[in-house]
Amino acid sequence: MGIYVIFGVFMLISWAVSSQLKSKFNKYSRMGLRSGLSGREVAEKMLRDGGVDGVRVISTPGKLTDHYNPLDKTVNLSPEVYSGRSISAAAVAAHECGHAIQHARSYAFLKMRSALVPVISVSSRYMQWILLIGILTVQAYPGILLAGIVMFAMTTLFSFITLPVEFDATRRALLWLRETGLTVGEEHHYAKDALKWAALTYVVAALASLATLMYYIMIFLGNRR
Repeated sequence: MGIYVIFGVFMLISWAVSSQLKSKFNKYSRMGLRSGLSGREVAEKMLRDGGVDGVRVISTPGKLTDHYNPLDKTVNLSPEVYSGRSISAAAVAAHECGHAIQHARSYAFLKMRSALVPVISVSSRYMQWILLIGILTVQAYPGILLAGIVMFAMTTLFSFITLPVEFDATRRALLWLRETGLTVGEEHHYAKDALKWAALTYVVAALASLATLMYYIMIFLGNRR
């Protein structure tokens, strides 16, 4: 039952944070940016100011699907952000460009996270099955559960390495928005607030992963006695 309690608690926290995030972005997406720039224009300007060449700003389907793809060097903005001329559009666009600048500057934590992607891709495909089989057969074959724990530990490590990557991208975005005067006064406060709630989703995910990992370790150690 322990794992269900952990999942339940963190699902509730995640739902609360996600709901607040959506509420904040809905609020700030209705607040026009004084400069009148669209998310695409904000992104392109930040890339130029940062001296980052060869990165394209494109539109991607969906809502809150914004991301930077280091493989093809594209800043992918959801339609609402790409065409939007709001505080939230500017904040999100600048944040994703923060990742592009990290990539161009060989930011250490981004390089570490990128190096783990192939491992995480394989682990996530088989991890849950190995953990399930490992729990069911832990007394006879403890090595199976241990293998699952090692795989899960890699995903937990990935979650925690993601935190400084996201925080740094936000720091770069807010610093640039303030220095260029694209967000001033309340605008800047709202942009900071929106990105703060976005960052909290990563914090919750990392803590949930750590709690779940500790649970599996306790099962393994408990059956070793």
